[in-house]
Amino acid sequence: MSAAPVPRAGGDILLIEDTPSLQLLYRSILTNAGHRVRTASTAAEGMRQLHEATPAAVLLDLMLPDRDGLDLLNDVLRHHPGMPVVAVTANGSIARAVEAMRAGAHDFLVKPVEETRFLSAVSNALGQRSQRPARSLPTRRPNEAEVAGGSGFLGSSRAMRRVEAKIRSVAGSMATVFITGESGTGKELAALAVHRHSARANGPFIALNCGAIPHDLMESEVFGHVKGSFTGAISDKPGAAVAADGGTLFLDEVCEMAPALQTKLLRFLQTSTVTPVGATKPRKVNVRIVCATNRDPLHAVRRGQFREDLYYRLYVVPLHMPPLRDRESDVIEIAEAALFRFAEEEGRSFDGFSPEVEALFRSYDWPGNVRQLLNVIRNVVVLNEGGLVTPGMLPEDLHRGMVGGEEPPGAAPPDLTLPVADPLAGMTLAQIERHAVETAIARHGGSVPRAARELDVSPSTLYRKIEAWGRGK
Repeated sequence: MSAAPVPRAGGDILLIEDTPSLQLLYRSILTNAGHRVRTASTAAEGMRQLHEATPAAVLLDLMLPDRDGLDLLNDVLRHHPGMPVVAVTANGSIARAVEAMRAGAHDFLVKPVEETRFLSAVSNALGQRSQRPARSLPTRRPNEAEVAGGSGFLGSSRAMRRVEAKIRSVAGSMATVFITGESGTGKELAALAVHRHSARANGPFIALNCGAIPHDLMESEVFGHVKGSFTGAISDKPGAAVAADGGTLFLDEVCEMAPALQTKLLRFLQTSTVTPVGATKPRKVNVRIVCATNRDPLHAVRRGQFREDLYYRLYVVPLHMPPLRDRESDVIEIAEAALFRFAEEEGRSFDGFSPEVEALFRSYDWPGNVRQLLNVIRNVVVLNEGGLVTPGMLPEDLHRGMVGGEEPPGAAPPDLTLPVADPLAGMTLAQIERHAVETAIARHGGSVPRAARELDVSPSTLYRKIEAWGRGK
């Protein structure tokens, strides 16, 4: 057999996923984060592409139409030892994902996949292949959880230094860490930093988004179930708490947890035992809990949405992730790193930012935090050839978002012309709904949570619809 091609530097990803809607969603998220993506819908096509141009990492759905995903995983690792493979499994089958980890997968994701966790898993996989110094530019395009060297964060502001100091201080203990902060501030990155600086660093880090999993499946996802405990329980399945035994269990959007499960979580915290759905005997586990929310947890308690006793049990060490607008000159440091990294991957050359742009960046509110900043830089690199970045190169919506801001020079007035024909004419109600959802997701660069906010529904509703469309293909 001839030697396998050497992977290019950067974030080349091979995505092997047979569900068209999920393939489109994952590709959109990865492309928006700056990765180069190739896709395959079958195991055979995936192996062909793997041999043609070896990627930096592989995202592998474990349920493929022509072959079992675990068998394919074994073939991938046999032909390409050390290849970082992130396994993706449907229906909350953590047991199958654990099999993949034992077979050599770098990480696993359980559908429906939360975007931040998705990008974090990909970036961690790419980091495994990196041989760059700790303070060099990242080997991928950074996302809202930007990773830079051993500290885990890019930026040297006082706010971030306080965050890092607190993480290092608490990491060695068993105390529960409760992370708060706006979307896009890097809450999962902080949870990973707590895990990596702890004595549990060699153990598993299991992340669950409590807002993305349907309430009727959440108990099984956390605590597992036994065969026959409910319709569809065709085998025993360990939950996330068991999968995290010896490591860290990260509960994101914990304030979205159903009240009945809050009671069971409280008992778990008190006893360190897990009783799967349908089981009679509890199992002892050794797990450290880290949780996060973008809401005010005490406000949720006062509204009766979150148990007060659970709040005090979890809220042992509070850790607040500051928004980008409160991180002083970090915005420039992050923007510069992103500019030169994006330019390198696009084959262009930029000389930095003009003083006017730096002033604008420092004064802007950045409601989308780091991800919004990175999207702006990405837009600049794609639409301009290079040189010094000036205000006229920035996206128009950034100027409109400034208080008292002006349109960039030469900006055309908005087109207020009404459409000639109704684009929804002839579509069924179900088709219109799907069109609206997919259009909203595309408009927000593949971000399901942001699309959900626009459509005034929960992210879990959109994830369920996407899954249903995939099953109906």
